[in-house]
Amino acid sequence: MKRRLVTSALPYVNNVPHLGNLIQVLSADAFARFCRLRGIETLYICGTDEYGTATENRAAEEGLSPRELCDRYHAIHADIYRWFNIAFDKFGRTSTPIQTEVTQDIFTKLDKAGFVSEKTIEQFHCAKCERFLADRYIRGNCPHCGSMDARGDQCEACGKLLDPTDLKEPQCSACGNTPALKETKHLYIDLPQIKDKLEAWIKVASEKGFWANNAIQMTKSWIRDGLKERAITRDLKWGIPVPRPGYENKVFYVWFDAPIGYISITGCLGEEIEKAGKISDWRDFLNYWWKSPNETELFQFIGKDNIPFHTVIFPSSLLGSAGASTVNAGIADDWTMLHHMSSTEYLNYESGKFSKSRGIGVFGTDAKETGIPADVWRFYMFYNRPEKSDALFTWKDFQEKVNSELIGNLGNLVNRTVSFVNRYYNGKLPEGGQSLTDPAFWAEVTRREEAIAEKLDRAELRDAFRDIFELSSFANKYFQDSEPWRLRNDDPEKAEAVIRDLSYIVRDLSVLIEPYMPQAAAKTASFFGLKLGEGLCWKDIGTPEGIPADARITSEVLFAKLESEQIDALRERYSGSQQERAEKATFASVIDLRVAKIEKVERHPKADKLYIIGLEAGEGVTGNRDERTIVSGLVSFYTEEELLGKKIIVAYNLKPAKLRGIESRGMLLAAGDNEDGAERCEVLDAGDAPTGTRLLPEGEEASPEPAEIDIDTFFSYPILAKDFAVQSCGKNLCLNGKPVRTSIIPEGEIH
Repeated sequence: MKRRLVTSALPYVNNVPHLGNLIQVLSADAFARFCRLRGIETLYICGTDEYGTATENRAAEEGLSPRELCDRYHAIHADIYRWFNIAFDKFGRTSTPIQTEVTQDIFTKLDKAGFVSEKTIEQFHCAKCERFLADRYIRGNCPHCGSMDARGDQCEACGKLLDPTDLKEPQCSACGNTPALKETKHLYIDLPQIKDKLEAWIKVASEKGFWANNAIQMTKSWIRDGLKERAITRDLKWGIPVPRPGYENKVFYVWFDAPIGYISITGCLGEEIEKAGKISDWRDFLNYWWKSPNETELFQFIGKDNIPFHTVIFPSSLLGSAGASTVNAGIADDWTMLHHMSSTEYLNYESGKFSKSRGIGVFGTDAKETGIPADVWRFYMFYNRPEKSDALFTWKDFQEKVNSELIGNLGNLVNRTVSFVNRYYNGKLPEGGQSLTDPAFWAEVTRREEAIAEKLDRAELRDAFRDIFELSSFANKYFQDSEPWRLRNDDPEKAEAVIRDLSYIVRDLSVLIEPYMPQAAAKTASFFGLKLGEGLCWKDIGTPEGIPADARITSEVLFAKLESEQIDALRERYSGSQQERAEKATFASVIDLRVAKIEKVERHPKADKLYIIGLEAGEGVTGNRDERTIVSGLVSFYTEEELLGKKIIVAYNLKPAKLRGIESRGMLLAAGDNEDGAERCEVLDAGDAPTGTRLLPEGEEASPEPAEIDIDTFFSYPILAKDFAVQSCGKNLCLNGKPVRTSIIPEGEIH
């Protein structure tokens, strides 16, 4: 059997993923776990997509470099996926030297093969922002469906890809100004020239790889509508340099380099293996997976809005570069191409769509904060996976499915079986009754398990998952119909046979659910003294043997019921947008600003513009020292001597974040503006207020110490200098009832 290379769509780095985004990562994880349990050599690759205008803009808004922003959000993404128990072989990022090398290599091969052209075009330029606008940062009316909020690259309402000039009434999404067209040169990939190769490949691959129906239909639509040359460069700084004279101030368009991230992240894993001394060159590892079409099958998991990039544009880049002479002799030419495309429909939220940009839905950080275990979320995401049509997340359905299927069906079977063994057989698998095992029963079990494996092999994850619960229901009925509690007295040997059969079904279910709910699976297997992946794999199921005779069978409730009061509270908590949620909460219940004294200042060894600052933030109020370290970009504005000994305001309850290798526990607050084109910065002065004193909105009482928050939550409460007064939501912020004021900057953002 061929080895399997598994990828999920690279999440964009400048925001927190919501449940709709998580479907692709979870789906690829379940498939990869299944393949490993089957003994198939498997590699699961993902990572953050980090280049482009969105990152550049967000970094500017937060006063960070793009690299610093990417470092922060990469860590946030990694933390969320770790909590959801995603078993990546490598979760990497696209802003690496290997990404640059591989992308430039593919481009150069495309160029040598004659598939790159140059054009002078008119591109929207915002005079107010003084920059060319990336397609996604232009908004207007869609010419196809009339949506009044279409992006310049794609209309989210109808899914059509757009050119910004197609939009009616275009506006700069940053400032609302009407942009004007201005001449600039760019490079294009000539898709029409590659069309014949592409169509021949699609015809074979889509049938052989049993692509999802929506992938086939959308790809056919793209081909039918006619392929056009597509720009692959942009007027930006944050991106991969274009290796061509005259393009020194341009970078590759993120849509061109992002899918190449699958390849480069594999190379980065190879680099780690090389550094460990296990291989001589990371390129060998990359070639093993990405240049071995006869030995490797590529399975990709994406949302339907990403289909054309994975079935048309990315394959065209690979097909077009494959025939050219190699630029880097270390990288081979024959690409591993897409085998199976698993493209889901949309997961909607209550009465609308999940949306990162609008802050609608339940986000990964939210799921962590609910107190509901990751496996319960995974259960519902797979049970409700939008496999062939859009699906809807509602809190009521979430509660009902968890309580009825996860607990009432699967949890009930596991609990009643192992509890029976504990209660009546002293925690030992019954030895008698083996001759009375029902062959018809096991024939049906085997048939069902084989059908589940076949569906999983085709990445029909939801249908396979529901079949697992059908098997559990079948076993529950067998338990109920057999009445082992009665048989113990009437026919003890038969009772032992029934309980043995049920114990082995529970053992089998631990294997079957492992791709979906790994923690519950591991716990269930442990009830029988077994460990998944080590002595218990897919090949072991389907027969009533394999549980050690001396195993001490234990029991524990797997899942807790979701109560209506809990669900009602969560529904209310996560209603509306993230901004609207923030408005419901008081400032002091969410944001914890405190006085701190700077006791140590030193330059960051790895960043010219950063200080590492040692603070004391509590002794003045509590009598106990509260020492912490923050990293702040003040080098251009303050000397070490000017900062040392100063009492400042710190965002106290920010989650720790690593900045250039140093953990920063909080953020120093400073006002900023531009005067005559020169950037100014003023650190907020806390005067003689004791360290640990909280900064509160005028008239607002101090709440209990707020929980840790992420940077997005912090910025959802904008703090401004207005006529020298420090304010949030129109209220002065005060120390011990006295408004805090700036002395240099009268108007500006504070962060």
